[in-house]
Amino acid sequence: MNRATHLGLLLLLAAVGVTGTFLVQQASAPRIEREQRAIQARTLLDILPAGSYDNQPLDQPLHLDGVQLSHSTLLAGYRATRNGQPSAVLLRTQVSGYGGPLELLIGIAANGRLLGSKALKHSETPGLGARIGERPNAWLQGFIGKSLDEPGDAGWGLKKDNGQFDQMAGATITSRAVIEGIHDSLRYFDEHREQLLGSPAHE
Repeated sequence: MNRATHLGLLLLLAAVGVTGTFLVQQASAPRIEREQRAIQARTLLDILPAGSYDNQPLDQPLHLDGVQLSHSTLLAGYRATRNGQPSAVLLRTQVSGYGGPLELLIGIAANGRLLGSKALKHSETPGLGARIGERPNAWLQGFIGKSLDEPGDAGWGLKKDNGQFDQMAGATITSRAVIEGIHDSLRYFDEHREQLLGSPAHE
């Protein structure tokens, strides 16, 4: 086998390898995308009660990127529906924690009551503010069922700030930021209810 033939064979094998790799990537891309979508759905939708929606909320995004609120910034939102009727809204929001940006996911029912909340990203102090990322989170569960009117604007704060809520032990700044973020989201929902739900909500 002369040098030219040998080189040609190497080039042919390289071309076959590149083509094969490309075809494998193309064939597996939809499956990878589905798996990534499923992981994202589990991460974002687990604060909604089972049976409270029958759509794919991630396929109904709300255009909220960069909306500035009093103490937080809305990053994204999603609408959940059941039998074609709006049942809840998920809001991703960012507040300033002790260690830096703290991203929250907040679920609000069509009647304006909090369904749940959780930290998606944070850089809080281990053993203190970092407990905000624990699942389940007993402190965050204490806000479920609250609304803008219950306890009312003045009540949405730490007890040391004359509000109605306890703080996570040793994590005043983190606790305050989370409460302010939830309160901001409930207020935004109340002021933009029809826009977020897509139709008038029913109690």
